[in-house]
Amino acid sequence: MTTLPRLPAPALMLGSVLSIQFGQAIGKQLAGTVGASGAVALRLALASVVLLLLYGPSLPRSRADAVLILGFGTAIAGMNLIYPALVLLPLGLASALQLLGPISLALLTSRRLRDAGCAVLAGGGVWLFHAPQGARFPLVGVLLALAAGASMAAYLLLSKRAGAANSGGGPLALAVTWAALLTLPLGVANQGAELLEPRVLLIGVVVAVVSAVLPYSLELAALRRLPTRTVGVLTSLEPASAGLAGVIILGEHLDLVQWAALACVGAASAGAVVRRKGERRECLTDTAPPSVPREAVGGDRTGQQA
Repeated sequence: MTTLPRLPAPALMLGSVLSIQFGQAIGKQLAGTVGASGAVALRLALASVVLLLLYGPSLPRSRADAVLILGFGTAIAGMNLIYPALVLLPLGLASALQLLGPISLALLTSRRLRDAGCAVLAGGGVWLFHAPQGARFPLVGVLLALAAGASMAAYLLLSKRAGAANSGGGPLALAVTWAALLTLPLGVANQGAELLEPRVLLIGVVVAVVSAVLPYSLELAALRRLPTRTVGVLTSLEPASAGLAGVIILGEHLDLVQWAALACVGAASAGAVVRRKGERRECLTDTAPPSVPREAVGGDRTGQQA
C-alpha cells in the first residue's frame, strides 16, 4: 500500500468504487451458492485474515480508540446488508438505493452550493434508476439496501476518524475483524461445512480481496485527503459501475432510463471533483488530521497514508 500516497485522492475513490462493485457482482453469484449470510461471512472473515496479515495491528490503547473501532466495524457489518438485498434486487438498483446514505451525508455536511447541487443531481439519478416503468421490487430488498446505505454513511464518517487518528491500516484491520465476528455465526449456522468447500473458499477469497480489502484500503487513504461530503458524492459512481458489472458479469439488463440515471450520478461525481485551486487548498487544510500541522499539509504526506 506504499504507492497509495502518490495517487490523487479522487483516483483512489474511483478505484475503490470499481473494485467494490465488480466484487459485489461476484459476491452475488457466491450468494446464489451459499446464501447471503454465507457470502457475507466468507467475505468478512477472509478479508479480516488478509488485513491482519497485511497491517499487523496492535490492540487499541484507549477506551476511545476501542469504541471507534467497534463502531467502525459495526458500520462495516451493516453495509453487508447489501448482500441479502442483492438476492432480491438487481445489482445496479441495490447499489443506487444504498447510495442514498452517502448522498444524505453529503447534503447534511456540505456548506457549498455546488456540493449540495451535486448531491441533488445524484439523488435524482437514483430516483430515476429505481423507478423504471412498470417495475415492482420486494419491499424487504429495498429496506435492506436502505439500511446498508445508512451504514455506509456511518462507515464514511468513522473511516475518516480512524484514518485521522492512525497513519496505518491497523484500525481498518481490527474493524473488519469485529465485523467478521458479528456476521460469522449466522453464516456458519445457515451453511455449515459448505463454506469450507475448496471452490467456495476460492471464490470467497476473490470476493474478500476485490470487494473489501482493496476498496476499504483505498477509501481509508482517500478520506485522509478529501472531505467526507466530497467522498459521499464521489460514491455516486457506484450505481454506474454496478450497472456495468451487472451487465458484464451477471448479464442483467438496463433500459435507457436507467442508463440516463447512471449518467446523472456520474455527472454529480465529476462536479464534486472539479474545484478551483483556492477551493482545493482550503479542502486540504480543512481535512488534515489533528496531529498534522496545517502548514505541513502541502508538503510530504507519505507518512500519513495507508
